[in-house]
Amino acid sequence: MSASTLTDVAVAVAVIALVLVRQFRPQQVNQDRRWWLLPAILVFVALRQHGLLDAHHRSLSVLLVGAQLLAGLVMGAGWAWTSKVWSEPDGSVWTRGTKATAAVWVAGLLVRLGVAGLGALAGVSLGTGAMLLALASSLLVRAGVVSWRAGRIHPSYGVPAAVSPGGARKDRV
Repeated sequence: MSASTLTDVAVAVAVIALVLVRQFRPQQVNQDRRWWLLPAILVFVALRQHGLLDAHHRSLSVLLVGAQLLAGLVMGAGWAWTSKVWSEPDGSVWTRGTKATAAVWVAGLLVRLGVAGLGALAGVSLGTGAMLLALASSLLVRAGVVSWRAGRIHPSYGVPAAVSPGGARKDRV
């Protein structure tokens, strides 16, 4: 394994550990615009590799990277929709992963391992770039959906507050 591959694996493991810890403890939804920074770093690290696609199996490796990205998008949406999002009396909006979020993590990782296994059985070598791109897509989707849900609770988060048919504001989404 090359030093670059080891670095990429270390980056992915560190990011996954950070995301897991942060998702399962209450975390305030920030209104800052830096939610894209970590996914952007992951994309940069993934694309700087020369072996993102297998030169001997281009079509199949493109298909497998696409499957990894799709799994990452679905996984990010699942994380966001299964997380609890609520408003505190001071107007701050918070989120925390639930047991269902943990199940999405497990299912998503199994699907992504299955895609990688199919690629290995077909003799396709993807390297760690596909894993990093899928993780970046998961983080982007999760951040976007959680921000949207936060905006439905509190207008200052960017989206008008949800109003029930009787006119009362919904405080939990």
